[in-house]
Parts: sequence; C-alpha cells; structure tokens
Amino acid sequence: MYSDLGSVDYARKVFDKTRKRTIYVWNALFRALTLAGHGEEVLGLYWKMNRIGVESDRFTYTYVLKACVTSECTADHLAKGKEIHAHLTRRGYNSHVYIMTTLLDMYARFGCVDYASNVFNGMPVRNVVSWSAMIACYAKNGKAFEALKTFREMMTETEDSSPNSVTMVSVLQACASLAALEQGRLIHGYILRRGLDSILPVISALVTMYGRCGRLEVGQRVFDRMRERDVVSWNSLISSYGVHGYGRKAIDIFEEMLANGASPTPVTFVSVLGACSHEGLVEEGKRLFESMSRDHGIKPQVEHYACMVDLLGRANRLEEAAKMVQDMRTEPGPKVWGSLLGSCRIHGNVELAERASRRLFALEPKNAGNYVLLADIYAEAQMWDKVKKVKKLLEYRGLQKLPGRCWMEVGRKMYSFVSVDEFNPLMEQIHALLVKLAEDMKEKGYIPQTKGVLYDLETEEKERIVLGHSEKLALAFGLINTAKGEPIRITKNLRLCEDCHLFTKFISKFMEKEILVRDVNRFHRFKNGVCSCGDYW
Repeated sequence: MYSDLGSVDYARKVFDKTRKRTIYVWNALFRALTLAGHGEEVLGLYWKMNRIGVESDRFTYTYVLKACVTSECTADHLAKGKEIHAHLTRRGYNSHVYIMTTLLDMYARFGCVDYASNVFNGMPVRNVVSWSAMIACYAKNGKAFEALKTFREMMTETEDSSPNSVTMVSVLQACASLAALEQGRLIHGYILRRGLDSILPVISALVTMYGRCGRLEVGQRVFDRMRERDVVSWNSLISSYGVHGYGRKAIDIFEEMLANGASPTPVTFVSVLGACSHEGLVEEGKRLFESMSRDHGIKPQVEHYACMVDLLGRANRLEEAAKMVQDMRTEPGPKVWGSLLGSCRIHGNVELAERASRRLFALEPKNAGNYVLLADIYAEAQMWDKVKKVKKLLEYRGLQKLPGRCWMEVGRKMYSFVSVDEFNPLMEQIHALLVKLAEDMKEKGYIPQTKGVLYDLETEEKERIVLGHSEKLALAFGLINTAKGEPIRITKNLRLCEDCHLFTKFISKFMEKEILVRDVNRFHRFKNGVCSCGDYW
C-alpha cells in the first residue's frame, strides 16, 4: 500500500519492524524499492536475504534483475546481474518465461546483445513479451537487420504471439535505422489492419520512420492526422525536420508545441538544437539553449552542451566552442570533446584537435574513431609523420578503424556494402561501372577529393581508394537496380566524405537521378547537381 502511494520510506519502516519476514515480505519491499528506482538498495538486501537462508522465488528474481538496471548501468551492476543469472540457473528457474524475459531485457540494457541472444535462444517457451524484448534489444543496439529477421521469425513461427504495440515500435525503429521504406510501409499497413494506429508511441515511431526514410511529407501527414499528441510525438517531428537540415522549420514546430501547451523535455532540446546545428542557426540555437533553465526549468545536460559545441564548431566559431567546454561546471565527457574534435576535422584546426583528442584518448582509450579522426586531420594538413604515429598507437592498442558500411533497399530486400566486399557477386560489375562513371565525370569537371586518404601515396592510387568507398558501391548498385525516375536511398554508418559528396552531386545531375543519402549526422538529398545540405555538413 505504501509503495503504491509513493511512500517508499514508510514501506521500509514497515519492513524493518516486521519480525517474521517471509519471502512475500522481502518481495514486497524489493518491488517497492525497484519501482522507486532504489536498485542499489535492493541488491544489498538481496545478498543479505541470501546470507540468512531465505529462498528466492520467481518474483524475487524478476525484481532483483530489474533492480540491476533501475540505477546507472555500470560494470558492477552487470556483474551482479550475471551472479543473479547463475543463482536462478542453479535453482532451476531458467525455464520460466517471465524470469528469462526479464533477464534478457537486463542484458539488452547493458548492450550485451550476445548474452541476450543466448538467453532468448535457450528459452523453451516464448511469449509476445519475450519476442518483443529480443527485437527491441537488436533495434536499440545497432543491429537493425537482426531485429527485422527476428520479427519475421515471430510472424512465421508463432500462432499465439501476435505482435503488440511495443513490438511494432521496435520494428519501426529498425526500419528507420536502415531507411527501409518499403518494409516500413508494410509495417504501417499491418498497424492499420491491427487497429494499433491509435496508440501514441506507435504513431510517433511512424513519424520518425518516414522522416528517417526520406519521406518527410508522409511523416508530417501522419502527425497531422493524430487526434492527440504528447511530447514524444512533437519530438519525433522536430527531430525529423532537423535530420533533413530544416532548422527553421524545426524551430517553428517547437514554438507550435509550446503554443499547444506541451512542455518540452531534455530530448526536445537535443532535437531542436541539433536542427539548428544542421542549418547553422547559431544565434537561434544560443537563444534556445539559454531558455532551457530560464523558461522551462531544465538544467542543460552533457548532450545539450555537445549540441552547442557542434553548432558553434560547424559555424567555424571554434574559440567560442572551446570556451563553452572550458566553462562547463561538470566533466564534458566524450560526447562534448567528440563534437569539438569533429568540428576541428571540418575546419582543419590541428592545435585544438590535439587538445580534444588527448582528453578523448583518456576518456575512451578503446574508441578507434577518435584516433582515426585525428589521423584524418593530420593527413589533410600533410603531417604524415603524425599520421604514422596515430596509426602506430591504434595498432599498439589493438584497435581497428570501423569500416564504412552502407545499406540500401531494393525490391523490399536490404543490401549491405563495405569498402572491401568480396562476397557480393555483382562487385565486378559495380567496379566496372564506377570506373566508367569516374572517367565520364572527370570530363565534366569532377576532381576527386583525396586529402582524407590516410596514406602518403601517388594521386592515382588515392583516387582508386576513394572510388572504392561504400557509398559509391551502393550508388552504383542503385543505378543498376532501380528504374528510371525512382529515387536511390542509401544509409551510411559514418559521415559522408567530401569526395563521395561531390561524386554524388555529379551523378545526380548527369544521370538525372534523385539520390538520398543519410549519413551518421543528417540527410543529403541530391538533385540536379545540388545537395540539400548546401555543402554544410
């Protein structure tokens, strides 16, 4: 009763004064503390309960596993979760669907996808919650292909586990990650047939999916038809316009949201500040940042500072960005220093890049991307000795550069491309087409941009390397496999490089093709030799 009334302190007092504590009393307290977010306290009491010999039951394990992720997800909490996993296995609870689903979800929240997958694959019985938890695990941990594959298995292998609204949100997130528009449309049709189109989280996920698949106008229509909206719905629309680079439109929607009585959240400001960054709206972004605490009582977090550093840095106001980092009252963290390093890459500021990278190497010694970014900056400045030093440091620490990878959807099938791809049977045809296109484009004024190649090589060899980038492979595949007038949609896991950006502008003009590329930062819509980003990315 006290727990349900939000009085967890009184609940604890009742527990402390109870002399004969059965497992039901312990479970009641574990539930109260877990719901209140006191995970650390639950885990401490759980070990105490084990020491005095009280046997756990299925409810106990459900609560203590949830307690592992109610507070900050640390390595210590993960270790405790693994211990609990061992406890319940020894006591024969590893066939209980509710406990194993909670265990799966715990591993998912720690990003331990392989552990979660092993738990799922070992479950003798699965219900809709189990399937949904596994799909969500894949979707939220960068494994969208696996999320869609698991969803297809759910639809074909089970008769009594119809997807619910939670399932559909995760599946739509996976479609959005891959820009799988046709599969997203199929899911939309299923949602309509099942009558799930009145559930707010599902509709918000649809808005995001269409926006991330390049159909912003469809996402807007879905939003306009909503009978009621919450702040998540508004955030979805603001974020969609932001990722397309329509900063002013995103601000207009933000102001419309306020006029409709919706209160912004920290996520709202991440979305609208990110939108300002993509269009270079520095003064507007600064005004919004200042309004957070002044008008809305929201204390800026690390994510908001990272957005501001990115906004100032992209606009080549690096000194101002560096001062903002210096004046932060809390530790800037990897996101903020990463934004600063990325801005240095755009504008070639070696001195500030070295300062930012020193902090990043200390904070994220295993993140290869930071080393590669610094090496890019050195290479662009023709500082080859320093490029070699960074590459040796990468090798010494056993790190590898994240390979560039692109995805595209053709005929409701997803295709993946990496720069070195010997498994694609069409690769010979794709390379031949790219060589021919490059020769033709050079006659029309295309000059390959090779300054980002991290090797001191002859110009011809550098051109060969950039011609094999995954974006160009996907683009050539799209030219071969799409009909005349049909847009090409490509998703990339890294920032679009200068050469691929220029190459795609030429192709869009001389092949009369609309090409949409979504990189890790934003959308690029190429048409008639012009990109929607205005070469500001």
